[in-house]
Amino acid sequence: MPAGLRKLALTAHVTTSVGWLGAVAVFLALALLGLAAPDAATVRGVYLVMEPVARSVLVPLALASLVTGVVQSLGTAWGLFRHYWVSVKLLITLVATAILLKYMETFRSMAAAAADPATDLEGVRNASPALHAALALLALVGTTGLAVYKPRGLTRYGWRKQQGLTRDGQGGWARRNG
Repeated sequence: MPAGLRKLALTAHVTTSVGWLGAVAVFLALALLGLAAPDAATVRGVYLVMEPVARSVLVPLALASLVTGVVQSLGTAWGLFRHYWVSVKLLITLVATAILLKYMETFRSMAAAAADPATDLEGVRNASPALHAALALLALVGTTGLAVYKPRGLTRYGWRKQQGLTRDGQGGWARRNG
């Protein structure tokens, strides 16, 4: 990947990843407000806003972070499966995105409960968003740490690529010519 394109991909990845992390931090603050606010209007408002915010902010940033991370890793010497830290970042991002997508139905249910005036306040309050946001925040800070520190360690695939090894057609490995 040419240097200019690589820098553009890196900028897109850092921007979407930091945006996702920041959005999750705000979401955690909202979830905590929903648990602690004494008045019904604030509590109901918090749970009503969670679903559209998750759908329009969290999901797009999660997907953009995933896509730009894959593009960035494939366009650099780090590769997608050559280094453990890249593979672990990918796994964390995939799992966090999958959980978020699955959790969208829960957001819809919580918003419906908050919109229903017959539901009492304790039926609206839910600790699950705070727990999920806190865990997501830890996961995203972890991926950020991996990106900054880049711990050493090649995967088996990465070691073979570094050594210039390819399959020899008989179930073994041989050095590439040239």
